[in-house]
Amino acid sequence: MAGMFQKVGEYAHGGMAAVRDALAFTGETACAFASLVVRPRSLRLKDAALAFQRAGCEGLPIATLIGFLLGLILAFESAASLRQFGVEIYVADLIAIGLFRELGPLVTAIILAGRSGSAFAAEIGTMTVNEELDALTTMNLDPVKFLVLPRMLAAILAMPLLTIAAEIAGLAGGMLVLQMMDVPAVAYWTHVADASGVFTISLGLGKSALFGLLVGLVGCSAGMHTRKTADGVGVAATSAVVGGIIAIAVADGLLAVACYMLGV
Repeated sequence: MAGMFQKVGEYAHGGMAAVRDALAFTGETACAFASLVVRPRSLRLKDAALAFQRAGCEGLPIATLIGFLLGLILAFESAASLRQFGVEIYVADLIAIGLFRELGPLVTAIILAGRSGSAFAAEIGTMTVNEELDALTTMNLDPVKFLVLPRMLAAILAMPLLTIAAEIAGLAGGMLVLQMMDVPAVAYWTHVADASGVFTISLGLGKSALFGLLVGLVGCSAGMHTRKTADGVGVAATSAVVGGIIAIAVADGLLAVACYMLGV
C-alpha cells in the first residue's frame, strides 16, 4: 500500500515538474519574441529560412496528397447520403466549410507535428546531449534566441501555406468525385465560392498559425529538456509528436467552443 502511494506521489511530482518546466520555457520564449520585436536584426534569418524550407517546402507534397485524399473521402462519404435526395451538389458546400474551418488546419497541423515537430525535438535534443547548449550559454548566446525562435517562426509561417495547399487539393479531390456523378465543375466551384466567406477562410488560416505556434513550441521544448541518456533523443521526439497533437486537439476544442458561444 505504501508503495502505491509512493508511486502516485512520484508521478504527481513528475507531472508538476513538467508543467513548471513548460511554463518556464513558454515565458522564456515570450520574452525572446518581445526582444525580437525591439531588435529584429537579432534573428538568424539563415537558420529561419532553412527551417522554413524543411517544414514548409519539403512538407508540401505530403500535405497536398493528404488534402487531396481528404477531399475524395469527404465527397464519397457525404455524396452517398445526399444523392438519395438528389442534392449531391451540396457536397461542395460541405467540403468547403469542412476544409476551411476545421479539417484543413487540423490535419495539416497533425502532419506538421509528426514531421517537423519531431525533427525540431531531435535536432535540439542532439545538441543537448552533446552539450552544445551548454557551450552556447558559455559563449553568452541565448539558446532560445539562437535555436528556438527560428524554428518557431518557420512553423508559424509554414502552417498557413501548407494549409492552403491542402485545402486547394481537397477541393480538387471533391470536384473530381462530383464530376464522376455528372455535376458540372462550374456549379461545383460556384457552391464552393458561396460557402467560403472571408471570415471562414480567415478563421481557418488563424487556426493554422496558432497550431504552427503550438507545434514549434512543444517540439522545441521537448528538445530543450532532453535527458542526457541513450534514449533521450528518441523520447524527446516521441514527446514532441504526442504533446503537439494533444496541444492541437485541446486548442481546436477550445476554439470550437468559443465559436459556438459567439455564434460564428
